[in-house]
Formats: sequence, structure tokens, C-alpha cells
Amino acid sequence: MFPRCVARLAAAVALLAAGAANADEASVKSAFTAKFPKATVESVRKLPDLDLYEIVIPRGDEPVIIYTDESFRFMLQGNLIETRGMVDLTEKTRSRITSIDFDSLPLGSAIKKVKGNGSRKVAVFSDPDCPFCKRIEQEFEKMNDVTIYILLYPIEQLHPKAPERSRAIWCSNNRLKAWDDYLLRGVAPTAKGDCANPVAEIVEFARKKGINGTPTLVFADGNRVPGALTAAQLEQQLQGVAGK
Repeated sequence: MFPRCVARLAAAVALLAAGAANADEASVKSAFTAKFPKATVESVRKLPDLDLYEIVIPRGDEPVIIYTDESFRFMLQGNLIETRGMVDLTEKTRSRITSIDFDSLPLGSAIKKVKGNGSRKVAVFSDPDCPFCKRIEQEFEKMNDVTIYILLYPIEQLHPKAPERSRAIWCSNNRLKAWDDYLLRGVAPTAKGDCANPVAEIVEFARKKGINGTPTLVFADGNRVPGALTAAQLEQQLQGVAGK
């Protein structure tokens, strides 16, 4: 009887503690929204072993992460580093909330580039008229043993002719050659671009996932990284995936 009573008491205490934590998180959220009524709060959580609360404000692929105390007296925006292991807790949160399940990507609608044995894989949302997308294609050329899934994501507001060029590349007899010719050699596609194509669906998918810029990379572990990485940075990311 006695051990069973102790177990029940321990469970009750744990539930009460969880309830208190949730109540504290709710009060922090209330205090924040009272101060910033127009802000959208995605989550509030108490950090383990710290008297700090983490507030996440969604903003596409670059969410804003804020730290505050229980009474919302102080507020800090910046990267929080755990010095014992030199772990960037802010970056861990950002990676967690922006990650995309690689298998959920529309890979069947991608232009596939296989280099070497193609054993490693990465997807890239790319606009044919984006100068940074051209830069990362040059970096991909330096790599080996990787499969690159190119997802056509023209951002019309920035590059008005990009949707037309994306469709023309897709409708070419050799899509990969048309892509490489344009981004690496400056040779524009000549296809009409009036065939059935997935460009609109890819654009819709990207927007739903909060992808606002190109290039945006998604690695096999779901990690999403915006920007034109160098070949060395790409290798580091791919090695990180292999080590998990």
C-alpha cells in the first residue's frame, strides 16, 4: 500500500508542477501580447534549468526568438549560448521550428542533378533570375557524391520574368541542361513554356512553409538553411546530416 501511495503522490506532484509551468508560460504570453498586441506568438516555453522564457514570433524562415524573465520585466533578443558545451540554444530552436520533413517535399516535381554516386541529398528552392541562386549553382559544381533536387520557385515581385523562364526550363527537352545553360552559362531557354508544369504548385508549397527567399536549402535531416552557401559550408551541413 505505502509504495503505491508514494507513487500516486509523486505523480500528483508532477502534474501540479506541469500545471504551474503552463500557467507561468500563459502569464508570460499574456504580458507580451499586452505590450505588443499586433505580434503573433507561436510559442512560449520555460527553458529547462533556467529562469528564462523563450518566446517565438513567426517570420518565415527567420523567426524572431526573444528571452524574458517570469515577470516580463526584461526582454532580450539575440543568441543564447550554453557555454559548457558551446551550444547555441537559439539556433537549435530556430532549426527545430523551421525544419521541413525532407520526404514531404515535392521531389517528383524537381529537376534532379546527380553528382558522383549521388549518395547525399539536398533540395534547393531556386529562382532562375536570382543572382544568389546562380552563385550557389557555381558552388554545387565544386561538389561530388550529392543529389541536388532543384525546385523552381520564381519570386515574381523581385524578378518579373522568372515565372516565364521557370516554365520554359521545365518544358525544355532536357530540363537539367536548360537549367545549367541559363544559370551557369547565361544561355536563356528557348522552349515556349506552355506544357503542363509544377511551378505554381511549388510556389504554393514554399509559401505555406514560410519560405520567402531564394535560394533556400533543405537537407535530408529537415534542416532548412536560407542563402547561398559556399561549397565548404554545404559540405559541413552534409557531414552534419551524416553524423546524426
